Amino acid sequence: MPQLIPEPKRIEAAGNKPKIIDEYIGRVSTQTETVSIAHMRSPSGWLEPGQRPDFDEFTLVLKGTLRVESSDGYLDVQAGQGVIARAGEWVRYSTPTEEGAEYIAVCLPAFSPETVHRDETGNE
Repeated sequence: MPQLIPEPKRIEAAGNKPKIIDEYIGRVSTQTETVSIAHMRSPSGWLEPGQRPDFDEFTLVLKGTLRVESSDGYLDVQAGQGVIARAGEWVRYSTPTEEGAEYIAVCLPAFSPETVHRDETGNE
């Protein structure tokens, strides 16, 4: 029988401003270690520390603009666009525009605080 997820679990977010993370599938909500799927909403000016995760992250922006920095520069991912950050690659996410961003993030394997490897200083 398929498993209904009646509501997500709210996860505390890293960064300089409050961000909403609602996990539908993952380690916290369904004890799933193979994948995590979360609905994110971040305000204007939100910035999280850089990270070098052990998972691939696939992101689909629904509203606003999500900035994705890497060692090679940055991409501004607009509503209707997606981006892939590969495991082992340094990235930093932010929402620099006035409208912030709303997006879906899928991590393979599932996100965990132990495997995200955030920067101590916030820089690469």
